[in-house]
Amino acid sequence: MDTLTPPDPQPAPLPATIEQPLPPAGPACAACGTPAVVQWQRRPTDDELDAIHRLENDRRAHARKLADPQQPEPVYPPLPTGTDTSVAVYACAQHALTLQAAASIHASSCTAPNEADLPGCDCTPETLPAAPLEEEQRFALPTHWQPAGQ
Repeated sequence: MDTLTPPDPQPAPLPATIEQPLPPAGPACAACGTPAVVQWQRRPTDDELDAIHRLENDRRAHARKLADPQQPEPVYPPLPTGTDTSVAVYACAQHALTLQAAASIHASSCTAPNEADLPGCDCTPETLPAAPLEEEQRFALPTHWQPAGQ
């Protein structure tokens, strides 16, 4: 019977220098490419919607290929449309919209973050939905989970 040997107490040393800087993790600003700090939503363009449809059709074809042939073929909902899909737009602090504008979904033709229109945009964003009515809680949250310890 072989005995187990403990792992090395000293991990391998890291290289002293990294030759190339790592690319920033996460999304980049749509205007200048620096790391993004904010985002908002807009409707997809026709090309983006076509890409979404291709991806979904590929996913469905792959699922059909893996499906059990002895079972009925899967039934899928209709493909998404431009009115029920949105695309994230990222921006750095310099190219950000106002908070009020970022809270709305913008048109697919919106040019934000275009510097000429900042801190606004050139489209009319969709209206925000009415605030939902507050429902009575069925249970009580701990006080440290409530805003301001209420």
